[in-house]
Amino acid sequence: MAEKVPGPIAPHGGVLVNRLLSEEASAAAAAKAKSLPRVSLKRRERCDLESLAVGVFSPLAGFMTQREFEGVVGSMHLPTGEPWTIPVTLSVSQEEAAALKVGADVALFDPEWNENLGILHLADKYAHDREREAREVYRTADPKHPGVALVLAQGEVCLGGKVDVLALPSHDELIKYRLTPRQVREEFDQRGWRRVAAFQTRNPVHRAHEYLQKCALEVCDGVLLHPLVGETAPGDIPADVRMRTYEALLENYYPKDRVLLAALPASMRYAGPREAIFHAIMRKNYGCTHFIVGRDHAGVGNYYGTYDAQKIFEEFDPAKIGITPLMFENTFWCNRCEGMASYKTCPHGDADRINFSGSKVRSLLAEGKAPPPEVTRPEVAAILIEAARAAKKP
Repeated sequence: MAEKVPGPIAPHGGVLVNRLLSEEASAAAAAKAKSLPRVSLKRRERCDLESLAVGVFSPLAGFMTQREFEGVVGSMHLPTGEPWTIPVTLSVSQEEAAALKVGADVALFDPEWNENLGILHLADKYAHDREREAREVYRTADPKHPGVALVLAQGEVCLGGKVDVLALPSHDELIKYRLTPRQVREEFDQRGWRRVAAFQTRNPVHRAHEYLQKCALEVCDGVLLHPLVGETAPGDIPADVRMRTYEALLENYYPKDRVLLAALPASMRYAGPREAIFHAIMRKNYGCTHFIVGRDHAGVGNYYGTYDAQKIFEEFDPAKIGITPLMFENTFWCNRCEGMASYKTCPHGDADRINFSGSKVRSLLAEGKAPPPEVTRPEVAAILIEAARAAKKP
């Protein structure tokens, strides 16, 4: 009989995967790993390994085989039928792949911490069609796209198979927020939350984001504020700075018993529409029943239409996705409405609206100037200005 999983919703595929070994099993596996051929993990692969370990990527139990890769890239589904939109791969050079034997085990080495983090049970080696992955998943092969650039820089061969994880990567920061899916689900149960909306972010939360979250609070028991803290693109605000802004915001403007702040260990792909589905599935694994999708979700540059990330949900059977999207229009402050609004609720024109772009906000902060309070809460602006000044110091 399958173990009962805590939380208000079943994980993707029905089972919350756990590939993190017990302390005793880990010690034995660590001894074994010393004698195995090893592959060094890049930062995104290390983040993916952590996500595989604790069930963020359920039902995946390891890095994708060719059959899984082909299904995800070509039809946005796993061979077992579950929707899945982003490949989770481990790649190496042709020379490295030639030295590895299918059916054998491979140590997964973290060069930053100089330790083996896991063991890959190598089930498949296959040519990595990086150009196809870029075109299908990212809708562009432009190397200026940060997600495409990472794909094109990967190795020519992918290694697929289940993993056993000896230990999670060492983290010196944000420890108290690195809750596993099981821990978050248990917290939902303790709080009695049965309808929970997740909010994905890789940026500080500005007034428009706050408005969306509070709209969700009107119809849900709670909100999981779930910033992504894995690898992001150069120029994105560091995770520790972002986390301080979330703390300040929650301390001053939210009911403390209705919001849970936790960190998502995954990396950004900047894949727009496909990543919106990916983000929703991960939050389903954390136990969330609803997922907030705003404008240009997980987008970058001008590669995707403003609401493409909402439209893609129409391509899937809602029952198979299993988490309900909450879709919102672009939001702004309206002087005549005297509050936050959207094109759906505000009848006034642009002259009455305060609607700064993210680039404009970043430009002001870099100059040491706070955006209007209708755009960014003063407490958040102060933290970001201080961090920008500190970054400029030699």
